[in-house]
Amino acid sequence: MKRVSNWRVLCLLPILAVVACSKEKPAAVAPPAAEVGVMTVALRDVPVVYEFVGQTQSSQQVEIRARVNGFLDKRVYTEGAVVKAGETLFLMDRKPFEATLQAAEAELAQQQARLTTAQADLKRVRPLAERNALSQRDLDDATGKAQAAAAAVEGARANVISARLNLGYTTIKSPVAGLSSFAKRQAGSYIDTTNSLLTYVAKLDPMWVNFSLSENEVLKLRTDRESGAIRYPAQDAFDIVVVLADGTEFPNHGRIAFADASFSAETGTYLVRAEVSNPEGTLRPGQFVRVKVHGAMRTKAIAVPQDAIVQSQRGQMVWVVGPDNKAQQRVVDVGEWTGTNWVVRSGLKPGERVAVSGTLRLAPGAPVKAVETTPGVANAAASGAAAPPAAAPPAAGASGAAASGAATTAGGKP
Repeated sequence: MKRVSNWRVLCLLPILAVVACSKEKPAAVAPPAAEVGVMTVALRDVPVVYEFVGQTQSSQQVEIRARVNGFLDKRVYTEGAVVKAGETLFLMDRKPFEATLQAAEAELAQQQARLTTAQADLKRVRPLAERNALSQRDLDDATGKAQAAAAAVEGARANVISARLNLGYTTIKSPVAGLSSFAKRQAGSYIDTTNSLLTYVAKLDPMWVNFSLSENEVLKLRTDRESGAIRYPAQDAFDIVVVLADGTEFPNHGRIAFADASFSAETGTYLVRAEVSNPEGTLRPGQFVRVKVHGAMRTKAIAVPQDAIVQSQRGQMVWVVGPDNKAQQRVVDVGEWTGTNWVVRSGLKPGERVAVSGTLRLAPGAPVKAVETTPGVANAAASGAAAPPAAAPPAAGASGAAASGAATTAGGKP
């Protein structure tokens, strides 16, 4: 019986092996295509916003100086307060100048009396000389005395005017409306030509904002403009937006009012000045601010949303969806930040499709389900967004030695 059982087992083994081999392995399931939003690359004109570090400056900062020597009697104004034009700031001791004025007036009266006497003598001498009762010399002497007396009167009158002016100078007033500084001399101090500076008054409206461009930036902008890559507004009427230290935009926009004729020999930069209306006195002299220059347009540019740019070890990259609906990574050279978009200098061509959403699920060569979207290129002038530090362009030229900071730009400088 054992032999029969063993024989049966041996006969079944080949059959079991054939059955086991005949079972097919299940086919691998292909991953579903990831759905991503894509945009078709096209050339368009995009706004360019240039950004700099600037410093405010009073449009008229006046030194308040004593114009006469004497003792400072009183400080009238409140230090640091806004003063009006013609407002009294200091008073000097008037008594010596009042005495000088009185002496000058007395001298004038004396000279006028001498003139009256000389004219009377001349009136008596002239008819006698005509009748040859007196010599011609007597007439000449009388005429000379009258003329000398008249000149002495004019001199005495000038002394009176000078004394009256000096007396008026003892009341020191502000010639402009603006912000006052602290008093550099206190009451009781003797003021002369060596220490005549008493304080400053800085005009607040309008306010100047100074910023600078390096020589390389100026040359690059000139080249871009001549080649047509950058188009400036009509009559170079740039719109200036001032951003305060807390990130808020100053409500009043300005305009470029001055550009220096030459580069600074000390800093190698080119000074540009903007003028901003400041009726409320919000801006104060010496503030460091950010200056955004709106109005320029980059012509025939490619711009993609910020979400399409991926930072990698090889630099900035985008996901490109090919005609076969497969994703591929591509390194691009990005330019300035404009609104919520990056300007792409190189790496993309018109007509190509770029993934703008759902990029986290992509892998090189992976199939995708492309959904066409039309994200508008945001207007940088409206949004005023700044480029993130990780991908910001290099720093620009310093805003002068006083600014002590590099001017950062969203791609370029005007």
